[in-house]
Amino acid sequence: MGIAGLVLGIVGLVGGFIPVINYFAWLIALTGIILSAIAMKKAKSGVAIAGLVLSIIGFVVAISGLICVLACASAVGSAAGNLGGSYW
Repeated sequence: MGIAGLVLGIVGLVGGFIPVINYFAWLIALTGIILSAIAMKKAKSGVAIAGLVLSIIGFVVAISGLICVLACASAVGSAAGNLGGSYW
């Protein structure tokens, strides 16, 4: 479980920087957090600790990237709405 948490943490961290995968990277990182926490309860190994740290960092990066994407989409939509309304 520790190795699975580590792999999911790495995938979640890298996926947080890729725009299309960013929508699902937080879910991957969250799964990595859960698996790493279970592995830490069973046996405190270095792999489980590294998986937990990478999963938490990946989760934070993915959520902040998702918030940025949604904020940009909202700003573009608001600007397009204001632009279209001035011509009518």
